[in-house]
Amino acid sequence: MSDQTTVGTAARPLRIAVIGSGPAGVYAADILTKSEAVSSGELTVSIDLFDRYPAPYGLIRYGVAPDHPRIKGIVKALHKVLDRGDIRFFGNVDYGTDLSMADLRAHYDAVIFATGAIRDADLNIPGIEFDGSFGGADFVSWYDGHPDVPRHWPLTAKEIAVIGNGNVALDVARVLSKHADDLLVSEIPDNVYTDLKASPVTDVHVFGRRGPAQVKFTPLELRELSHSKDVDIILYAEDFEFDEESDRQIQTNNQTKTMVGTLTNWIAEQPEDLSELTASRRLHLHFLHSPVEIYDDAATPGTVAGMRFERTELDGTGNVRGTGEFVDYPVQAVYRSIGYFGSALPAVEFDHTRGVVPNMGGRVLDAAGTHVPGLYATGWIKRGPVGLIGHTKGDALETVTYLLEDRADLPAAVSPAPEAIVSLLVDRGVQYTTWEGWIALDAHETGLGSAATAAGESHGVAVTRERIKVVDREEMVSISRGGVAAEIP
Repeated sequence: MSDQTTVGTAARPLRIAVIGSGPAGVYAADILTKSEAVSSGELTVSIDLFDRYPAPYGLIRYGVAPDHPRIKGIVKALHKVLDRGDIRFFGNVDYGTDLSMADLRAHYDAVIFATGAIRDADLNIPGIEFDGSFGGADFVSWYDGHPDVPRHWPLTAKEIAVIGNGNVALDVARVLSKHADDLLVSEIPDNVYTDLKASPVTDVHVFGRRGPAQVKFTPLELRELSHSKDVDIILYAEDFEFDEESDRQIQTNNQTKTMVGTLTNWIAEQPEDLSELTASRRLHLHFLHSPVEIYDDAATPGTVAGMRFERTELDGTGNVRGTGEFVDYPVQAVYRSIGYFGSALPAVEFDHTRGVVPNMGGRVLDAAGTHVPGLYATGWIKRGPVGLIGHTKGDALETVTYLLEDRADLPAAVSPAPEAIVSLLVDRGVQYTTWEGWIALDAHETGLGSAATAAGESHGVAVTRERIKVVDREEMVSISRGGVAAEIP
C-alpha cells in the first residue's frame, strides 16, 4: 500500500468503515478494537459505523418481535460497545445514495459490509400475488415500527395461514393471534397497537413441510406461544410422524428432544373434543404440509380465499416426499415466512441465488472469484440468514481476522482524516444522526412510555410501558439531531 509505513500507527490509524449497525456490524467493530494487534499497541484503528436508519441495532430494533424480553440483554451489550466512544455512529446515511463506493474508498482503508437480509425469500406457488398474501418479513418490519413501511396493515382476515417453521414464523403467528392489549407492555408503536386491536382474527394456522422433529424454531420460541392469554394451541395427531432420522435427532440433540417433548405433552393434554376449548382465538400447528397454491373464488377474484397443501411423509432421512393427498384450508390471508433474503449492494458483486455477497471467509470476491482488496462482509449478507444472533460473533471474528492479515496490502485511503467524512456529509446536506442523537431518541421513547405509565393507563388499559417506539423517520431524525450539535467534532 502506498503509505504502509504510517497506516495503523498513532500518526495514521487504520481507517475502517462498517456498513450496518446491527449485531454483525457492532460485533465486527468491537472485535477490531479488541484485537491483539490493537491491544498490544502494534496497530491503531479508527472505525465509523454507518446505518441507513436513524437508530442503531438493525435486526434487534426492526426484526425481532417486541414481546421478546431476552432481546433487552443483547441491546444492553450493543449499547455498551457503542457507548465507549471509540466507534463513531452515523445514522440515516444510505450506502449507494448518500455515500458511494468511491466515497468509501477515498475515506477508508477497508470497508466491512454488515447489511444483513431484510426481505422475504420467494415462495413460487400459484396465487402468491393475490391480495391478502403477504411477506412475513414485511409484517415484522411493520409491527416493529420500521420507518420505511406503511403505518397501517390490512388486518381484516378471521382465518390466517403462516407458512414456515422457523422462529420468525412463530413470531408472526404469535403477534397475529395475541390480543393487542397484552402487547402494550412491550415497545409496540401506537399505530401497530391500534391496527392489531381492531383485528377480527379467530384462527391462525402455522404450516411446516416436515415433521415435529425437523422444525427450525427454538424451545424458547415454542414455549412463548403458550404464554399468550385467551389463545388455545391446537395440534393434530396425524401430523406426529417420526422416522429413523427423527429418532436419531431426538436422541442426540437436546434442543430437538425438548421441542418434541413439549409438542407431545401439549397434544397429550389437549381435550379429544376440541369444542371444549374456550379461548376466543386459536393457534393451530400443522406439520407434514407442503404448500401447493393459494386460491381465490368467483365472488372475490384475485383475493385470497384459501390455501391448498399436499400432505407429506418422512422418507427415513428426515426429508419428506409427497403423498398425493391434498387438503384445502379456507383462509383470508397468507403470510409466507420461509426465510430472509439479502439485497444487492451498489458496486459489489452479488449472488442472486443465495442472496449474499460472494466471499471467502469474509473477503469479498469479484465476478472472477478474486478477492477485492479492502472489501469484507460479515453476518447474513456474508453467509445467508442462518443461525442465531450469537453465531454472529464467531462470524465477525473470522472476517476481522482476515482483514488484519491483509492490512499491509490494503489500498490506502486518499482522505483518511476522520473529519473529512463529516465534511462530505455536511456538504451534501445529509441529515445524519449520531450516537449522542440516539441517546436523545432513546430517552424520548422511554419518556413516552413513562408518561403513559404515569397517566395510569394506555389506550384504556392499566399497564407499565417501558417504551413507545417512534416510527416516523423525519421525527426520529429531528429528535436525534435536536439532542446533538450538527457536526461531529
